[in-house]
Amino acid sequence: MKLYIEQMPSSVRPVLAGDHTIWPRPEAVTLQERTIEHQASTVPGNRPIGLGQGYSTIAWIPESEGSWALPLRHERITSWENPIEKAAWQLQQVCSVLPLRPISVWDSEYGCAPFVLKTANIPADKLMRLRSNLCLWGAPPPYSGRGRPRKHGDKFKLNDPQTWGEVSQDIELNDPHLGNIRIGLWQEKHFQAAAEQPMQLIRVERLEPHHSGRISKPLWLAWVGEAFPPLSEVWRFYLRRESR
Repeated sequence: MKLYIEQMPSSVRPVLAGDHTIWPRPEAVTLQERTIEHQASTVPGNRPIGLGQGYSTIAWIPESEGSWALPLRHERITSWENPIEKAAWQLQQVCSVLPLRPISVWDSEYGCAPFVLKTANIPADKLMRLRSNLCLWGAPPPYSGRGRPRKHGDKFKLNDPQTWGEVSQDIELNDPHLGNIRIGLWQEKHFQAAAEQPMQLIRVERLEPHHSGRISKPLWLAWVGEAFPPLSEVWRFYLRRESR
C-alpha cells in the first residue's frame, strides 16, 4: 500500500472504491471460518448466496476511464466481523496515510445508516449507491419552542415520486456513451438512524433506451462529505467504480 500511495499525485484527490466479494469454497467442508456470503447468480430462481470466505477490498482508481485498479487493502472478513465494520476499518487505515482527502465510492451494500455512522469521523468523502426501495428523511422544520425538537422532516421514498417534493437542482446532459441523461439533486436528506449525518441525494436517469430496447432503471446515489462537486460531474465518480 505504501508504494502505491507514494505514486499518487499530490495535487489530485484520490478516488477509492470499496467492495465485498466471496471466495467460493462449497466443497471445503473442513475449512475454518467458512461463512454464508452473497454471490450473484445468473440462474433465475437461485438464491444469491454461496459458501466460502468473504473478503473486503479497497482499491485506488487512478484513471477516469479504463479497467484497472490498484488494491490498497484486501483482507478476509472473519466470522466475528461484518462487511460494514471491515470496510470502515480499512478506510480509516488508508486515509491515515493519504496526502489528500479522498473520494470513496461504494455499492448499495454500504448505502445504509450503519456505514454512514461508522465512517462519520473518517476524513473521506463518500458516494454510495442506494437501493430503490429505501426511505430517507428531510431536514426537520424549525423548532416550535414546545416539546422535544424534531429529528426528521418529510419522508422521501425513492420508489414513490409523490414524496419527492421540489428538486433542488435538475440538469440534462449528453454523455458520449450513455446518451441523454437527466440528473436531479435533493439536499439535506438523511437515514432515519443517522439523523445527524446529512446527505445530498442524486438521481441519474437515462432518457434513451438501451440498444437492446431495455429501459434502464434510475441510479440513486448519496453523497456524504465536504465540498460537493458539480452535479454534472459527481455521478461520474461512481462510473469509475462500475467499470472495474
